[in-house]
Amino acid sequence: MLSSPCLNETNLRQTCKEAMDKASSSHPWFGLEQEYTLLEINGHPYGWPENGFPGPQGPYYYGVGADKIFGRDIVEAHYKACFYAGVTISGTNAEVMPSQWEFQVGPCEGIELGDHLWIARYILHRICEDFGVVATFDPKPITGNWNGAGCHVNFSTEAMRKEGGIKYIEEAIEKLSKRHRYHISVYDPKRGQDNSRRLTGLHETSSIHDFSAGIATVGLVLEFPGRLDKMVVDTWRTEDQLQTVTLMLSLKLWSGPVS
Repeated sequence: MLSSPCLNETNLRQTCKEAMDKASSSHPWFGLEQEYTLLEINGHPYGWPENGFPGPQGPYYYGVGADKIFGRDIVEAHYKACFYAGVTISGTNAEVMPSQWEFQVGPCEGIELGDHLWIARYILHRICEDFGVVATFDPKPITGNWNGAGCHVNFSTEAMRKEGGIKYIEEAIEKLSKRHRYHISVYDPKRGQDNSRRLTGLHETSSIHDFSAGIATVGLVLEFPGRLDKMVVDTWRTEDQLQTVTLMLSLKLWSGPVS
């Protein structure tokens, strides 16, 4: 057992905890959307034809039916296991590429975001073991005209959630824009090389080299909903595998923490 977390360069929980403690009066909320892909033991996408490909993307996102959805029993077993383990899991959905799924964790405040996400990931791998399949978080597991996978992070502070919060959101976005290259470099173990396979500007992504903003457009780095002047915006969103920020109201729609 390590005597100090500083001895492991990938263990950043201590520094994260220090930052969260300093920001505790701001009550930072996080909502995490973890995408992943189910694979056979041989690395072939789960449920895909052995000597070919499924039909083009389109009908799989939030789909239903045995010809569109592969692995729902695994997904539901994972959700139930997280629920009973006390993980603040708040939803699941089928994603754009067949055999690609997502689960949501949150809202969580402060350091809890990482703890709940890591336990949810562990439980996913353990459930997949029982089903004889593998879950991968690789940002682009299948080359070609197929979507990759990321982990969207919905974030807000108490000031952002109040009326007039757009001012504080814009200030945060301005600071993020100045650190784009650094953030990209720490979002994967290969300092951005893994994410460069996904962040091409295609398949609902922005270029890995650019930082941008827009309203109600998923292909930009910063995405805002329409009619900001008519709503109280309570959250912005970023991905750990794509520097994306989205103002949204989703956290108010999600269920609360599991008690």
